[in-house]
Amino acid sequence: MVKWIGLVALAGMLWSAPACAEDGYDLWLRYRASPATAAQAAVATGVVRDERDPTIDLAAAELARGLSGLTGRSVGESAIGDGSVVIGTPRSPRIAALRLPLEGLGREGYVLRSATIDGRRVTVVAANAPVGVLYGSFRLLRTLQTGSSIAALNVRDRPKLDLRLLNHWDNPDRYVERGYAGRSLWDWQKLPGFADPRYTEYARANASVGINGTVLNNVNASADMLTPAFLPKIETLAGIFRPWGIKVYLSARFSAPIEVGGLKTADPLDPQVAAWWKAKADEIYARIPDFGGFLVKANSEGQPGPGDYHRSHAEGANMLAAALKPHGGVVMWRAFVYASEKPEDRVRQAYSEFAPLDGKFADNVIVQVKNGAIDFQPREPFHQLFGAMPRTPLMMEVQITKEYLGFATHLAYLGTMWEEVLKSDTYRPRAGTTVADTLERPVRPGAPTGIAGVANIGTDRNWSGSQFDQANWYAFGRLAWDPQGSAGEIARDWAAMTWSPDPAVVAPVTAMMLRSREAVVDYMMPLGLNHLFATGHHYGPGPWVNDLAREDWNPTYFHKADRSGIGFDRTRTGSDAVSQYAPALTRTWGDPKRVPEKLLLWFHHVSWDRRMESGRTLWEELVAHYDHGVAEVAAMQEQWAALEGKVDPQRFAEVTQFLAIQRGEAQWWRDASIAYFAEVSGRPLPAGTVPPPQPLAYYKAIRTPYAPGNGK
Repeated sequence: MVKWIGLVALAGMLWSAPACAEDGYDLWLRYRASPATAAQAAVATGVVRDERDPTIDLAAAELARGLSGLTGRSVGESAIGDGSVVIGTPRSPRIAALRLPLEGLGREGYVLRSATIDGRRVTVVAANAPVGVLYGSFRLLRTLQTGSSIAALNVRDRPKLDLRLLNHWDNPDRYVERGYAGRSLWDWQKLPGFADPRYTEYARANASVGINGTVLNNVNASADMLTPAFLPKIETLAGIFRPWGIKVYLSARFSAPIEVGGLKTADPLDPQVAAWWKAKADEIYARIPDFGGFLVKANSEGQPGPGDYHRSHAEGANMLAAALKPHGGVVMWRAFVYASEKPEDRVRQAYSEFAPLDGKFADNVIVQVKNGAIDFQPREPFHQLFGAMPRTPLMMEVQITKEYLGFATHLAYLGTMWEEVLKSDTYRPRAGTTVADTLERPVRPGAPTGIAGVANIGTDRNWSGSQFDQANWYAFGRLAWDPQGSAGEIARDWAAMTWSPDPAVVAPVTAMMLRSREAVVDYMMPLGLNHLFATGHHYGPGPWVNDLAREDWNPTYFHKADRSGIGFDRTRTGSDAVSQYAPALTRTWGDPKRVPEKLLLWFHHVSWDRRMESGRTLWEELVAHYDHGVAEVAAMQEQWAALEGKVDPQRFAEVTQFLAIQRGEAQWWRDASIAYFAEVSGRPLPAGTVPPPQPLAYYKAIRTPYAPGNGK
């Protein structure tokens, strides 16, 4: 007892001491002592394992690192005793003797259990395979980091999706398309001779949330990535990531047989093309036996694909799948397609092209579908393909990097956005079948399931460009593991692990996070508006833009505002995109009286005088939302300011400065948008509205040509 009190006292002294300088490099794996963590972690006295395996080595080292940090004393591997953390698989006699319920957990699941071994009270981390032990070890540490007890532990968990991948939009020259956190981590010029230690830290962070794969290069792919010059470099990364349970994948350029293979065609039905891809797959697997497979963007935004040869997406995907199948690889074929030669509403095009192909893809093909039908907008209804292809594996693609939600400087927690999509009822094949259900249930035994997130990671010291953007990387991993998870619970865990387990910190930080995405929607494009950004980089407002080469690149295409009203008619009297959803949703969303107001202008062109649920007219409601969005950022500033002295000063100052940027840019969005829609509608501002400080011409004249992240 005296020893325990002493440990808690030591932790209290550490906690009350001035916070050391932090810059965010440690992410949510800080392992800092506090009274809450020291009290709970003090029961852990050492780490015990019987097995020698590279992944179990990592698990043991992580536990020692975490327990030492959380208790303020040195904790390492030791002989078994009271308080030991015993880790392993059934190959360990100690684990086997416990007869733990490991059936059905696969390779990646785990059991955490309080138990007695040789008369000693211990905590057990057990799994069928070493990677499950690693995941379970991180889960144990998370429990302690959030101030919870491990005294009577009984956890049994496994991932609900097979493929949990990051997609890096990184180019070979280290430019990151839609990246706001510095350059690409992958220093191809120095690989394979020099491997940056950050590669290991990257893998460790991903393993801590259960991410098990990474696509190294941009979907707008360079064929050079498949050449012998790059394969040894990729092999080196694969070797670093392997013990952490992470496979590497590549984005494959469909025209690579022409560009680097010397062929005259990339027609998927040409035997020479198929032979080239088979030989390339054999070459890759000879170096990387656990290579995951290919991600393909085809016939979209100018990328080559099977459509260039009048072949279908299924014919293109299946040719690649045949090359990978002997090695166990998969093809992830993106459904983000739209073409200028097709006059169809952009929202309809992916469904029109892919739904007729249901059941025609090879067994090792999974179609990768964005969360919404346009392009990662602040709010979109779920993509209509979810539930519409019952014989084809689908995985969801979300964007962790914030191309459309304020880049790195705007606080926008995306866990709430993804939860909104995942919990949406598809009504296919019946009511109550959510998007998450569709992702989790294999379409046939052994069929792949998955989710992908476009990474927000770069060379910035804090990895993601801002402290709070780390939360989106973390939330993606947690929801990839369990798509039924709670965005609120995930936010609370991240806040406790990243800032402090002190409830006086966790509560306001979580509250900020949970209101942040809705604030962005309000000050950018409320009530179902979308894609109203300035050209190219998508930085700042541009609802007036109407001079781009393609109609569906122009914001005016998406809002259709005129003197009579605003919104895109996607009902039977318009594009009829609503009919691509299940009949129950078609009826609800196709009726302007029944559609949720947050989606009103996505599906309907309505009068400015339409009376809303609040009693205000649509015009008054739109302005109220813009004002509310700005007010919400101001409220977040106040909440954050009250935390001064409760979090470390360096990160506190950075967040304070970023919130000030967000406040100014939220005001810019509000003022420019109100000025534009007032002119288009010909209506005066609602009574009591503060007018924009500048005329519309001022906002139209703003140019930001060097905003980051635009594709090259």
